[in-house]
Amino acid sequence: MTIDKKYFLLNKPFGVLTQFTDKENRTTLGSLFKFPHDACPSGRRVYPVGRLDKDSEGLLILTDDKSLTEYLLNPQNEHEREYYVQVEGIPTENDLAKLRRGIKLNDGKSLPAKVKLINDPDFPPRVPPIRERKNIPTRWISLTLVEGRNRQVRRMTAAIGFPTLRLIRVRIKNILLGDLKFWEVRELNVREVESLKQKRPA
Repeated sequence: MTIDKKYFLLNKPFGVLTQFTDKENRTTLGSLFKFPHDACPSGRRVYPVGRLDKDSEGLLILTDDKSLTEYLLNPQNEHEREYYVQVEGIPTENDLAKLRRGIKLNDGKSLPAKVKLINDPDFPPRVPPIRERKNIPTRWISLTLVEGRNRQVRRMTAAIGFPTLRLIRVRIKNILLGDLKFWEVRELNVREVESLKQKRPA
């Protein structure tokens, strides 16, 4: 297989909008890297596959491959997205079990999630820093979803009493954030593109 389209992996920092223009002149994807989005000789324009809200960080894929974008955004395909989430408080196994069963949200019950406590992943401090309360500990969890509703992770952790303080997406299907630093961009290789296009077993 040869790659005739463009596939980028970005580690999106906090405070960046997942779009290329903004009427309020806030920081957008175009501020991070010269993506082939605006009019360019090749005629290529890449777009983000899905979104990370302004307050979220981590893995974002951008491509001009419309069929891949449609596949990854189709909720029926239920591909995994993994997030490392710093929450206020320390969830118990009973708390995590609620996430595994699915949470009632105002737009319907969430699908069951994979969730576990993890050690501090030692990411660089967020800029600006999170708001921590002196007498309340925090804990990191890994939360894996197969759906992508608006601000879903934050709503799910809040629903069990543990507000999200920091949210970083670390995986989409088999594509890992790895050691890509905040603000950095790289192109996906052939093997990675093939893994994204691979359909789930029936």
